[in-house]
This record gives sequence, C-alpha cells and structure tokens, in this order.
Amino acid sequence: MKNMFLAVWAYRFFIVSSIKTEFKSRFVRSKLGGFWMVLHPLAQVLVYALILSQIMRAKLPEVDTQYAYPIYLLSGIIAWTLFSEVLNKSLNIFISNGNLLKKMSFPKLALPLITIGGALINFFIFFIVMFIVFGFLGHWPYHALYWFPLLVLITLSLAVGIGIFLGTLNVFIRDIGQMMEIVLQFWFWLTPIVYMINIVPEKYHTLIMLNPMTGIIMGYHNVLLYDKAPDLSLLIYPSIVAAISLVLAMIIFYKAREEMADVL
Repeated sequence: MKNMFLAVWAYRFFIVSSIKTEFKSRFVRSKLGGFWMVLHPLAQVLVYALILSQIMRAKLPEVDTQYAYPIYLLSGIIAWTLFSEVLNKSLNIFISNGNLLKKMSFPKLALPLITIGGALINFFIFFIVMFIVFGFLGHWPYHALYWFPLLVLITLSLAVGIGIFLGTLNVFIRDIGQMMEIVLQFWFWLTPIVYMINIVPEKYHTLIMLNPMTGIIMGYHNVLLYDKAPDLSLLIYPSIVAAISLVLAMIIFYKAREEMADVL
C-alpha cells in the first residue's frame, strides 16, 4: 500500500499535466469555454426557482430576501454537483481508460486523482459564478466561508470513497454503473436540496438523516445561505461514512489493481 502511494507521488507531474490537458480539451473549440460547466446547474436552479419559489419562500423565514429560495437552491446544488460529478466519473474511470491502462505503465490510482483535480477546477468556476449571482441578488455570505474547505473535503471524501469502491467493482460487474445512474436520481430527491427538511413529516426525519449527504447539504446551507458555522454534530456521521468508504475503496482497489488490465 505504501509503495502504491509513493508511485502516485512519483507521477505527480503526469497527474497535473493530465488535469490541464483534460480541461483544455473540453473547450478547445468552445466560444463560452468553462461557462458550459455551470450552465446546466444554473438552468436547473432557474427551473426549480420559477416553479417552486413562491411556495418554498415561506419555509425560509430566517432569510429576509425575496430571493431566499434561489439562494437555498444554489447552496445545495453546488455541493451536489461536486459530489455527483466525482462519483459519476469515478464509476467509469477505469473502464473508459482501459486502453491507456494496457499500453502505459503508471499507477492506476492516478486516474481518480486526475478526476478529482478536474472536478475541483469545475467546482471553483461554479463557486465564482455562484458568488456573482449571489451579489446580483444582494446576498454576500462571507463571514463563515472559512468553514467551506471542510465541507468540500468531506464531500470529496464521500464521493471518492464510494466512487473508487464501486468503480473497481464496475470493472468486473458492469451492471453497477448502470444501476448507480438510477440510484443517484433517487439519492438527489432523498436529499433536502430542492425542498427543506422542515416540510417533511417528522416521522421520516430519521430516515432522511441516514443519508450522509443530508448533513453535508445542511452544512452548505448554513455557510452559504445563513452565513454561519455549520452544525458540526451533523457532519460527524457523513465524515464517518466517508472515512469508512475510503478505507474500503483502498482495500478493494489494492486487491483488484493487478487483475483490472486483464479484465479490461
């Protein structure tokens, strides 16, 4: 295991170069460039805001602005976008790079790191655009932003842990990738992103809190919507799930890394 991480460090320049190349190749002939990365989530927010804004605004009495619901949506969508992008790409990272794994000799763990690097660039661009939108809406949540790196770290850890674990299994059982597309759709609606948890009957709150993304999303809401520190007690469970998933991912990846190239 130690040698595996040392090999990744030895290929650090390859990883950085691959992240740059992947980013540039996505927009080589695009006029709008990186804006396309945030157009979909912004359009998603706009649709939900137009349909549900008047209904949901009354459920956010602590936010004294007519744009409370769009801000609520953006605060959750930015977290979900990072989580789902890393998880989705990790699911197929080894399959989509099968030819590369056969032809080149490099640590396979570099591929998820390239995915994380690309996702963080996308996330950073989305974050800047989101703050510009917040500015137009008269909302400047900057007092509690020092908590933001912690939330991003937990989000990434959870996505990477689940993604590498299932991505490794997906090499051998291809149904997993197809199944997760459906699971993520349900997962989105079981997370309080479009709706507030206070509109859900109390008897279902325990079930919703079993979703590790619930505490993470509520943390983003505290920082970006209410401009206050997240409730750390709500981040304990997601952090434990993220840590366990990372450990399991590393174990299964370490055991299956040699067989991957043969199966691919």
